[in-house]
Amino acid sequence: MAATAPIPIALEDEIDRLKRERNAVVLAHFYQDSEIQDVADVIGDSLQLAQAAAKTSAAVICFAGVHFMAETAKILNPERVVVLPDLEAGCSLASGCPADRFAAWIERHAAAEKKRPTVVSYINCSAEVKALSDYIVTSSNAETIVRHIPEDQTILFGPDKNLGAYLERKIGRKLHLWPGSCVVHETFSLRKLLALQERHPHALVIAHPECEAALLAVADFVGSTTALLRFAVSNAATEFIVATEPGILHPMRRQAPNKTFIPAPPEASCACNECPFMKKNTLEKVYLSLRDLEPRIEMTAALMDRARKPIDRMLALS
Repeated sequence: MAATAPIPIALEDEIDRLKRERNAVVLAHFYQDSEIQDVADVIGDSLQLAQAAAKTSAAVICFAGVHFMAETAKILNPERVVVLPDLEAGCSLASGCPADRFAAWIERHAAAEKKRPTVVSYINCSAEVKALSDYIVTSSNAETIVRHIPEDQTILFGPDKNLGAYLERKIGRKLHLWPGSCVVHETFSLRKLLALQERHPHALVIAHPECEAALLAVADFVGSTTALLRFAVSNAATEFIVATEPGILHPMRRQAPNKTFIPAPPEASCACNECPFMKKNTLEKVYLSLRDLEPRIEMTAALMDRARKPIDRMLALS
């Protein structure tokens, strides 16, 4: 058995070298650890990263995020090599929405309505679920896309019930919601948040729409990860309580170093507000994925073709 090559100490330099040698790009989500964000070529939310994946000319895409994000990059780039630093970096929303159960849910509504409903799926889902959908959305563009759908069409929305319920309140339109949720955004404690506000009376609360309705009701601003970043940087306030995965605090602090950003507390005394799937990626695994071009994201051409159609509709409307 051949010896495994040692991992170098200067990982950042080695990653830069491999990116040049492989003609590779590193795409990283805002929820990644700060050291991964610092070596990324593009840092963003799901929409920004999908747009970057659609535009890249790199031969290799290293996606520092979770599995469904890397799948989306592969769907948009079927001829390119797409690697995910840790193949076990999943998503509770995606795993809580199996394609066979989702298809049966659609069929039940179609039978009741005597016609197929319009299926809108949050991008946090598997390629198989995307292939069953009419539109893919992110938290950045969901309102725009749902408003685009004619009023006489029944809409099924999955897999995030909190984002769907937020859209219902915002738009005033009934959506049939798949009962899924994000394990991170459901952990935030309203009780602890209110106590935190008492200690920081001048802080603004900013929250992601994947949070539960009771928490969103006390937020000063609700928006996608990118919208939260822009609001925090541009707003005149100097103190913010941030109710989303705390990886976003790194770019917030970098872009607004004179402001204070406080992560919203989870109910339990733990690091439950950190996404356990996002944190599976490490700087060492980014290096190894570029060195070995493994683990790769692979799907059949037929699945990628079906899943791409609703993604293309999203990008066209974004």
